[in-house]
Amino acid sequence: MSEAAAPSRRVVYLDNAATTPVDPRVVTAMLECLGPDATFANPASASHVFGRAASARVEQARAEVAALVHAAPEQIVFTSGATESNNLALLGALRFRRDRAQRHVVTSRTEHPAVLDACRQLEREGCAVTYLKPGVDGIVTPEQVAAALQPDTLLVSIMHVNNEIGVVQDVGAIGRLCRERGVLCHVDAAQGAGKLDLDVGRDGIDLLSLTAHKLHGPKGVGALCIRREPRLGLVPLQFGGGQERGLRSGTVPTHQVVGMGAAYRIAREAMATDMARIAGLRERLWRKLAELPGVLLNGHPTQRVAGILSISIEGVEGETLLLALDDLAVSSGSACASLHAQPSYVLRALGRSDRLAQSSLRLSLGRFTTPDEVDYAGDRIREEVTRLREGRGRRGAPSPRPQADARYTAEVYRRLHELPGAGSLETDAPVLMGRAGEREQGCEVALEFEVRDGRIAAAGFTAFGCPHLLAAASWLTERVRGWGREELAGWDWQEAARALEVPPAKSGRLLTLQDAVRDAVRNWPETKRSTV
Repeated sequence: MSEAAAPSRRVVYLDNAATTPVDPRVVTAMLECLGPDATFANPASASHVFGRAASARVEQARAEVAALVHAAPEQIVFTSGATESNNLALLGALRFRRDRAQRHVVTSRTEHPAVLDACRQLEREGCAVTYLKPGVDGIVTPEQVAAALQPDTLLVSIMHVNNEIGVVQDVGAIGRLCRERGVLCHVDAAQGAGKLDLDVGRDGIDLLSLTAHKLHGPKGVGALCIRREPRLGLVPLQFGGGQERGLRSGTVPTHQVVGMGAAYRIAREAMATDMARIAGLRERLWRKLAELPGVLLNGHPTQRVAGILSISIEGVEGETLLLALDDLAVSSGSACASLHAQPSYVLRALGRSDRLAQSSLRLSLGRFTTPDEVDYAGDRIREEVTRLREGRGRRGAPSPRPQADARYTAEVYRRLHELPGAGSLETDAPVLMGRAGEREQGCEVALEFEVRDGRIAAAGFTAFGCPHLLAAASWLTERVRGWGREELAGWDWQEAARALEVPPAKSGRLLTLQDAVRDAVRNWPETKRSTV
């Protein structure tokens, strides 16, 4: 096994909202459908015993998935996951009714991107969408939904549990409201199924999106639960063999579907005990972190799922904190949005500033999380937050500035020692300065260049921001000695991005450094004794 697969040191996994480890009992069930002596056949091959055996396993899994949400097996259509289910529900329902007057959709600003992007596609197809703003606690009330309904409203889509902050919406009240008004109700239950009770009949839910991998099942499989009576028509997203009632063509992956069924059966049987234990661990972790000043809970304090804790931390830069916590597997928000540099749209919808949204952590617990892991994580987060706020180096080594990533510590701190503070180079030569960014926006750079005879003789910087920005500023100031104005003006931030192998999704942070360089070029002295 590789080092990446089996770390030599302790790493605690607290990112179960992104995905969960597959339960060993689920693995066993899946293995029964793999290999030449297993139930491996195509379940659509009804002409022989192998296909019929595979079909029986698929139908057993369908019944297990349906039982978790109190539906009939015939209501379950297997998909590749909740993203596909969301798209099939929204696009399928609206396209089926393309010729009708009802072309209005109601959703919220804090939905998963799979819903928001599907709604944007519907807007391109001529539909109108109302995006409800939740309260500061993340709750969208039934009253807000009622007020947003119009005569031409066809569908309301509200998620059960928010994937970033763990807030639970009252989808039962919203679903019953929709049923009374003759409006379709879609619920994305990727994070809620198997953790909270759902009953599609009782709660008036017409379309329910489900997935396996958030519930200790395999990735790549999910389901859409569709109202049976009266029949609800959908236009499929893909065409081919007509599997899954013609709504999801493609060979049904027996082993994955069986894994989903096993995961849902285990969740149904263990829900009460699992969720009580996980909720206790979440509160234990929150009590540890709440002792730190400036740690804010995101979302409603009690109307939340057991396993998700979202916090914003004042006085630290979020990406630096994440990289410092390299022995914890945690995230700053949705895994589906982690490749983008923008602050969380969910936290901004709750009224958090960009800086607080960027300085957030999502800690998510699961079936296999232990009290010891929770205590260790709480202690490590407190340790690193305190260190970064005080400006101490990793492992207690003193440093003049906070916010440096451990992998760049020696390089960055050495440059900062050479530049005790902006405007403080002790020299009789002109000092060329360039500044860009704002600390309140999460990144700031100040550059200083000592200019002698039209050339840079020394350089230094101060910076606040992510480790990639600090490393790039250090990299640049070590290379500019001997440069003239034209060489400095021709510098491109992409040189640093390539040299430091900055991930493409993060390289945009270096634009602040480019702006500081351009500001310095504008201030270039006309004579060697000029001052700025």
